[in-house]
Amino acid sequence: MEDSARREKVRKYEEFVDKRLKPDLIHAISQRDKVFEQQKIFADLRRNIENLEKNSVTSLRTLVNLGSEVYLQAEVPDTQRIFVDVGFGFHVEFTWSEALNYIEKREEKIARFVKGFENYFNFRLRNSYQSGYFDVYQQAAQEMMKKNRD
Repeated sequence: MEDSARREKVRKYEEFVDKRLKPDLIHAISQRDKVFEQQKIFADLRRNIENLEKNSVTSLRTLVNLGSEVYLQAEVPDTQRIFVDVGFGFHVEFTWSEALNYIEKREEKIARFVKGFENYFNFRLRNSYQSGYFDVYQQAAQEMMKKNRD
């Protein structure tokens, strides 16, 4: 009877892992990738602005992606003001220093989001552990250790 009860606990645990934890993990990985992409975009923008300032660039020629990997050569006569995508399809015109301030604030917001996300998943795992889903594996490990000693 003890063996069938253990098998039932294992089945319930595996069901919990498959129906709750795995989908949550897939969602978390997807969200993490989006956050990492945002961090990379802001880091690249910061580096580009700092390079423009450092090299005192006042005009430049560049390629602009029109979509579907179709590029157009463009000339920027005045680089002192830039447009930054602030989300929802809106772009705001900034000076270099304003853009750097905006980037700093966005990076802080992303860092807070990451911290909150980590706390949420740690909380979920801790609750799963405390609710007994992991007990069956602890019991099995203890029994295996006992058999190995005997």
